[in-house]
Amino acid sequence: MIIDIIQIVAATALIVAILLQNRGSGLGAAFGGESNVYRTRRSFEKMIFYATIILAIIFFITAFINILI
Repeated sequence: MIIDIIQIVAATALIVAILLQNRGSGLGAAFGGESNVYRTRRSFEKMIFYATIILAIIFFITAFINILI
């Protein structure tokens, strides 16, 4: 029961984290421009990136536990 709730919360948070990772969503993209310049991830982008990885791991672990139970 608690594993199901954890999996639902992890899945929802994973979807939100993936949707927050917009590429090319700068001001230039609003006017049709596209930035092909190499950028490094900074602060919030890096935090969302690592959170996505952690949420994916949590989701797969809970899915695997549900299979075993």
